[in-house]
Amino acid sequence: MNRRVLPALALICAAGLAATACSDPTAGDDAGSDDAGRTAVNPTARLDGVKLTMWTAQNTVNAPKQVIDAFEKATGAQVDTQAIPDLYEQNVPTKLASGDRPDLMFWQPSISTLPFIQPQQNLLTLDGEPWVSRLGETEKSLGVIDGRRYAAIVTSPAMLGVYYNKDVFRQAGIAEKDFPRSYDELLALGHKVADKTDAAAFYEAGGDKWPLQWQMQVQLTDLDRQWWADLNAGKKKWTDPVVVGAIKKYKDKLLGAGLAQKNYRTGTFTGQADALWKGEAGMVLNVTSFQSQLQAKYSTAEIDKRIGWFPVANSSATGLYSPDQTNGVVAFKTGDEKRQDAARQFLAFWLGPDYPDYIKAMKIPSVQPSVPTPGGLPETSKAQVAALPKAIGVFQAKAIVAPDTHLYLADMIFGKKSPQQVAQAIQDQFAQVAKAQGAPGF
Repeated sequence: MNRRVLPALALICAAGLAATACSDPTAGDDAGSDDAGRTAVNPTARLDGVKLTMWTAQNTVNAPKQVIDAFEKATGAQVDTQAIPDLYEQNVPTKLASGDRPDLMFWQPSISTLPFIQPQQNLLTLDGEPWVSRLGETEKSLGVIDGRRYAAIVTSPAMLGVYYNKDVFRQAGIAEKDFPRSYDELLALGHKVADKTDAAAFYEAGGDKWPLQWQMQVQLTDLDRQWWADLNAGKKKWTDPVVVGAIKKYKDKLLGAGLAQKNYRTGTFTGQADALWKGEAGMVLNVTSFQSQLQAKYSTAEIDKRIGWFPVANSSATGLYSPDQTNGVVAFKTGDEKRQDAARQFLAFWLGPDYPDYIKAMKIPSVQPSVPTPGGLPETSKAQVAALPKAIGVFQAKAIVAPDTHLYLADMIFGKKSPQQVAQAIQDQFAQVAKAQGAPGF
């Protein structure tokens, strides 16, 4: 799954449509009113005759299959999955604006994307659910807007870090003790690969564009909570020298220094995996979807023999986490109390008695420290699990709007924008969408 964010125009339209057409006339003014008087959920209570609808993206329609099958067998309920055409994040708000709504839906649980389905008006609050306390600390931070929980976290957010070819590193004389503790040290490691092997230091995917954002993201990890708060209030801007400096360093010190493969302008996501596997590139900076790509083609033993992973941030050996739409499941206010209660029960079942079976079937890490991650995962995956508790959120988890950074960086690598112009384009989009959302300060 890629890491696309909504185009600016789509976000503006979604904000406007949701604000005018998605509110539920049956919902009270109190955002927490749906919590009132509820009793504890029995995850396996009978629900014969109850039918629920769940929306998914086209490429994740099978993601909930195990839990749906188990839930239907345990309760007698029926859960119908409906795949929404791509672009998922654009088409969902439009469907909601037309008056259509499901009982349940996959949705990215970040502060930059959750607001576009107007959670206060449209979603059930989930603060009192028993599974909330079982989540890991990073997962607890997701799915919350203005102090209220609107999303159940069913999978861990993607981890951003460096995948490396072990043979290339051996040829370059790089051992684990040499792994970088800063972005500058990562670039120095890249020079070592380029100087001592025939491999490119990094593989950059300018053809698919979306992976271009990660080299910039890693460099913004020293910005503190107050900086992001000021950005979200309109007091700081993406044209801040620290952002421009990160863009310029990527352009000059990595691309301009010959640390990427020759066809970096047209490189692809699938090409990244092939090049790293063959040793044509020493490193790839990407998220867990890259891991999934490897696991779809190679066995755990094959991956463990050839590919490693390590975390890195601007000034530490720390990974970054990046939410996506398979991490969160939301439940809608439909006006039908029986279905709403069944939707809550489905989430309680998913994150309760079924959760060990779900993650085993999916071969994914656990979001609950009390439930062990299933065995048989590659060492790269285990390394990401270990890095998650101390990971730093990417800007999609910190900014109220996630700009299309990758599109503007693509303009830069084709010579259409300077680093300053990239930063200005990011700021213009950010301010435009924040204003359309009605964010204070814009």
